[in-house]
Amino acid sequence: MQKVMAAIFSLFFVLASFGFSMAADQDEKGGKDHPLLSRMPDFHVSNYKDTEFNSHRFIDHDKKPVSVEGHKYYIEYRLNKGAAEPGELKIRRNIQDALKKIGGKVVFDDNFNKVSTIVVQKEAKETWVEVRAYNNMYRLTIVEKEVMKQEVVADAAAMGNDINTTGHVPVYGIYFDTGKSEIKPESDAAISEIATLLKNNGTLNIYVVGHTDNVGSFDSNMKLSKDRADAVAKALTSQYGIAVSRLKSYGVASLSPVASNDTEDGKAKNRRVELVKQ
Repeated sequence: MQKVMAAIFSLFFVLASFGFSMAADQDEKGGKDHPLLSRMPDFHVSNYKDTEFNSHRFIDHDKKPVSVEGHKYYIEYRLNKGAAEPGELKIRRNIQDALKKIGGKVVFDDNFNKVSTIVVQKEAKETWVEVRAYNNMYRLTIVEKEVMKQEVVADAAAMGNDINTTGHVPVYGIYFDTGKSEIKPESDAAISEIATLLKNNGTLNIYVVGHTDNVGSFDSNMKLSKDRADAVAKALTSQYGIAVSRLKSYGVASLSPVASNDTEDGKAKNRRVELVKQ
């Protein structure tokens, strides 16, 4: 009888252990992947928090902390029992590569502390992703920051007044994807007003000057700012019939900021196109 009871108890222990192992490999209740990222194979969600509005201090490209506010997600993944460890570097590189494919930019990567910061800018939303990886687990902290969209575009008369008064005017409302120089369709209103300004002032010749924030290398930003200025000038000549001789385009990268590049709002103000009277 004792042997039978011992066998039953042993079988119960095995089944209970198996059940615990299976439960341990299941996602935490309510836990799920973020829409931008699928999980690494053989990992489950062990901790999940979704906060409508919160903040997180990310490490930026200059190795300084920057506080980002918005819709915040915290997702912790743990390796399933018995699965082979992929290694922390493979985890970070996989996440970096996945986000790069949708326009993400790695602004910080530290192999010693095993942490990376990636920023994805799509439409009017800027998503910051921090990944901290270990051999059998990794943590994602994600903040979706709503970038203020310029709703009011200066009209031709206002731009002309600024140029007559100060010799230049910043034009907001011309949009580009991060690191790109193709003008986005929602920029049409601003470019149309520039064309109206030039048509109403037949003797006005302008420099179209591209500006960036200080994210990325200076050399790449010099090229990017020039390419963006070229794109605006090309749109004015090809779409609105402005004479090529009236426009000269230049790029100055981050050499002439109008706000601090230490904040995201400041960076947004520095990313602009300016018209300067020749």
